[in-house]
Amino acid sequence: MSVPVSRRWLCHAAAFAGALTASGRRAYADFEDAAIVQPAMPDATAFIERAFEMRRLAVENGDQAYGAVIVRDNVIVGQSWSRVVLDQDPTGHAEISAIRDAARRLASRSLKGAVLYSSSRACPMCEAAAYWAGIDGMIYGRNTGNAGAPRLCR
Repeated sequence: MSVPVSRRWLCHAAAFAGALTASGRRAYADFEDAAIVQPAMPDATAFIERAFEMRRLAVENGDQAYGAVIVRDNVIVGQSWSRVVLDQDPTGHAEISAIRDAARRLASRSLKGAVLYSSSRACPMCEAAAYWAGIDGMIYGRNTGNAGAPRLCR
């Protein structure tokens, strides 16, 4: 027997799954606790470049080629590369891992006033996580494409 499932329900379930696995993921070793080095010229180009640096680190560490940073008041408050393969975590996308990093560093689940910069456009699961975290906007790609404010089920 198959049960029809709406796209909205899937988006909510994906966001909930991300929250469930957040507490059980493995630590990044020293990277997670290190201070974030800030760019000399804090602007959209520098933040996207950092997201692509995270993407490079993902590949170097044997994961999928995605990277992301969270910025509030022109300061990088969270960053990560994809952790899907490394942590065997299907919700370990770079954007969600960066959200987790920022929330931990700020000791707050609210990232109101922050912008998510990522190497590619956020998938529906990552966009839902950004929405629930209160992120104000999303920028992606080398051309700093503006994806706007995160929404549930675009």
